Amino acid sequence: MSSTVVTGDGEGLRIHPEVIDALESDTPVVALESTIISHGLPRPDNLRVAREIEQTVRDHGGVPATIAMIDGKPCVGLFEEELRLIAESDAVVKLGVRDLGVAAAKGLHGATTVAATASLAAQADIDVFATGGLGGVHRQARDTWDESADLTALSRIPMAVVCAGVKSILDVPATLERLETLNVPVYGYRTNQFPGFYLTDSGYPLEWSFDFAEELADAVLQHWQMAWPAVSSGVLIANPIPVEDQIDPMLHDRILTDALAAAEKGGVTGKDVTPFLLEFFHRETDGESLRANVLLVKRNAELATRIAAEIIAAAPSQ
Repeated sequence: MSSTVVTGDGEGLRIHPEVIDALESDTPVVALESTIISHGLPRPDNLRVAREIEQTVRDHGGVPATIAMIDGKPCVGLFEEELRLIAESDAVVKLGVRDLGVAAAKGLHGATTVAATASLAAQADIDVFATGGLGGVHRQARDTWDESADLTALSRIPMAVVCAGVKSILDVPATLERLETLNVPVYGYRTNQFPGFYLTDSGYPLEWSFDFAEELADAVLQHWQMAWPAVSSGVLIANPIPVEDQIDPMLHDRILTDALAAAEKGGVTGKDVTPFLLEFFHRETDGESLRANVLLVKRNAELATRIAAEIIAAAPSQ
């Protein structure tokens, strides 16, 4: 296994040689999180799915940059044995931005959340990031103050994040309100409704929608140009799962109710809530949630690759 350390803005990162070559040759690069591999998908499906997501980026002309911490080193782009480690090792911890320093100091293996992935990707000059669902404001946040660091990270990191909305286990309207307060624009891709992860429509409207990757790329670049220097925020691009592929809404609502009750009864709190609820969904839907999850992440990876290509094509003229 070789390692590459870059200097300047990327000092301290180990960037995979393939990613460096892509950045230098204006080939689209798409950042991918690793928490979905270690904590979001069941074994052994997680490793297979991680490879499929990376392959989706390649199939559409891009280079994937899965991001994780290996032996305390932040890595942008993983070698095969590192991807396997993140998928299979029980020693992999979940890392937000605030955890990166201590993980580096202790030499840990870590999977990065949306916030941590966006932070490291930006240091490597990557503009586009594909994930499944964004973190957000949790239910009962008025009492618990439980809000994902993904939101504040997006408020200060200029990153185009393609997702299928926020996970339906969250407080969707509160999350949308927070995104507005934090000056993070939300654009729908061929939809005027904010998606609900497993569901095509969360029930809440979007103000802005675009039909083509080229339009999305232009809107992203214009946002970064117009908002700077007062605002340096990311852009959320909501790409809904097709109606025919979503989980049956009645089944979804019933299982969500049961999952929330089980989490409360079990005293599950903080960063353990999301993986607990996702595992509950996987078990109780007999794998339907896994099918939907894999499909939507791959669709997001495809759209992210096309947007990254359009950003490269349009950037010189902006």
